[in-house]
Amino acid sequence: QVQLVESGGGLVQAGGSLRVSCVVSGRTFSWYMLGWFRQAPGKEREFVAAISQNGGKDYADSVKDRFTISRDNAKNTVYLQMNSLKSEDTAGYYCAATRRLGARRSASEYDYWGQGTQVTVSS
Repeated sequence: QVQLVESGGGLVQAGGSLRVSCVVSGRTFSWYMLGWFRQAPGKEREFVAAISQNGGKDYADSVKDRFTISRDNAKNTVYLQMNSLKSEDTAGYYCAATRRLGARRSASEYDYWGQGTQVTVSS
């Protein structure tokens, strides 16, 4: 069984930075492609960023040049560094994992999910 646990969310002012983390346990971390999604109240879950098994990265247009996804295979952890935060970035942030190859944008292609961590950006 694969488990994902996010941490690092919180309250930050607009223009500030925050890093969220996700620890993955239960299987060989390097097998998995990892993604970050977010969901705001009343809205659908949306893709934020993904990183493939070999380090290839993909970003939603809304976060490109502001957010950076990275992975540390030695620590079984994926990170999302968020800079220049805006109020519209406020959401629950969820990490997800799949053994499918390549960066994926569709939530339906991910097999395992964390419980989420809340990020609130005040304007």
